[in-house]
Amino acid sequence: MGRFLLFPADRLRVSVPISAPVLSVCGLNVDARTPEGRKPVLQDVTFDLRAGETLCIAGESGSGKSVTSLSIMGLLPKASLQVASGNILLGERDLAKLSDRAMRRVRGGDVAMIFQEPMTSLNPVISIGTQLVEAIREHQGRENAEAVALQMLDAVHITEPAKRMKQYPHELSGGMRQRVMIAMALSCRPKVLIADEPTTALDVTVQAQILKLMRELKQEFETSIILITHDMGVVAEMADRVVIMQNGRIVEQGPALDIFKRPSQPYTQQLLAAVPRLGAHAGTEGPPKVTPQVRQEARPDRSPILNVRNLNVSYGSKAGRLFKGKTPVNAVKDVSFDILPGETLGLVGESGSGKSTTGKAALGLIPFTGSVMIDGRDIGGLSQREMQPVRRSAQMIFQDPYASLDPRMDVGRAVAEPLVIHGVANKSERQDRVAELLRRVGLTPDAASRYPHEFSGGQRQRIVIARALALEPKLIVADESVAALDVSVRARVLDLLLELQEMMGLAYLFISHDMAVVERMSHKVAVMRGGSIVETGTRRQIFENPQDDYTRALMAAVPIPDPEAHRR
Repeated sequence: MGRFLLFPADRLRVSVPISAPVLSVCGLNVDARTPEGRKPVLQDVTFDLRAGETLCIAGESGSGKSVTSLSIMGLLPKASLQVASGNILLGERDLAKLSDRAMRRVRGGDVAMIFQEPMTSLNPVISIGTQLVEAIREHQGRENAEAVALQMLDAVHITEPAKRMKQYPHELSGGMRQRVMIAMALSCRPKVLIADEPTTALDVTVQAQILKLMRELKQEFETSIILITHDMGVVAEMADRVVIMQNGRIVEQGPALDIFKRPSQPYTQQLLAAVPRLGAHAGTEGPPKVTPQVRQEARPDRSPILNVRNLNVSYGSKAGRLFKGKTPVNAVKDVSFDILPGETLGLVGESGSGKSTTGKAALGLIPFTGSVMIDGRDIGGLSQREMQPVRRSAQMIFQDPYASLDPRMDVGRAVAEPLVIHGVANKSERQDRVAELLRRVGLTPDAASRYPHEFSGGQRQRIVIARALALEPKLIVADESVAALDVSVRARVLDLLLELQEMMGLAYLFISHDMAVVERMSHKVAVMRGGSIVETGTRRQIFENPQDDYTRALMAAVPIPDPEAHRR
């Protein structure tokens, strides 16, 4: 076991034959408490997880994937969800029937979980080392917990582990925080590791590193994995077997090769057909046409809706009387580009490359130097009041939908808020407009009376998109706007964005780490690294003949939705 000799001998397990189930979920039914009574959320969910196996659970947002994982962990919110019947067998123990006290011993010990968003899963006011040591001592009672914590950080390939032990979550990148979560989950050598969308918010290169790390640690720790994801490329790369869920039921399950090559259910076929594939649009100049209307082609003789020249953004502050201040960091360096009406510029790069900062600066949301013109108006130095007419022309879809929505405001008010601020339409017309916007992003009008916490992550992102479209802007800055969406909903939302572009001549600054999605959406592409644009060109130039090594590395890291390709 090499570097893991600090673990006691009784924690080392002998390999179990692949056919032996480590975890069995049998006839699991979960109900939700509503004012109208109980409503089923999960219905007759049944599957086995074998030793040494990676089982992927895939399906649309709201299909029951995360509820299944929370049921196994005993983390269902008791006020709203309850296991109605069924068994969750870990060996001879039925987890569904254990008391809260007994589940605390199981949770983190025999069964561990990596949650979707590491920043909200880690305590922001406690150092990384303290949080790791606490988990190890809780389940192992180890006196050398700090040494084990250091080993675990080293095992997940975090540089300078002793330094990271003293740091706080906000001081680490998204990829490093996810590695800390994996280290914490594996620190007690669980039999079962549940990973709920562990790579959704990560760029393709970091995602490739995390997936490779999970495969290595699965072998080293002899752990079985339940991987919950909507990314069928990740499923193809990681899965031994696949479970497909829809509306709280399992519609199909089987070996990964069978699911991808011979799907028997229409819903599975629909999911696979919606997967964006890198190179699918080779040989074409622009995004695919999705409506019969005549496309409003971008012409070079028209003025850009967004003109950016020599954009620079720095973080940090000078020393004051009471505080030393931080050394300024140049997050964006001399970035220049144009976007014409009806045109999409795809902005790609790794986490920390400056993509999101560029998008925020382009809308005047953060201080910058250089020139930014929106619809012919220079926004440099404008006050908040002077910016209000500009806001009607340019809107932003932020990456984190939950942070973008007021938790005390129902969805109808949230979507209508831009209309109210700009004095558009009367109350009745706004209600009709909200209902139409919700329908266009794949939600029902009755969603307007509910609150953000009542929706899944993907559904919340659709609400944010609806709000950005409310004023029918000329420019939309979309910052990872479809990252949290499952493949079928993502395809519908991308089609919606393309349809609006064709009908209204909308311009998009489309920020994403998903190279296949950028290829589908973009007329032009700019590749960022370290705050600078390292390569820019038309979609065909970037995707069919990339000149920079970094661009080639980004494309090589894209997961391929084909299990046979990975096995070859």
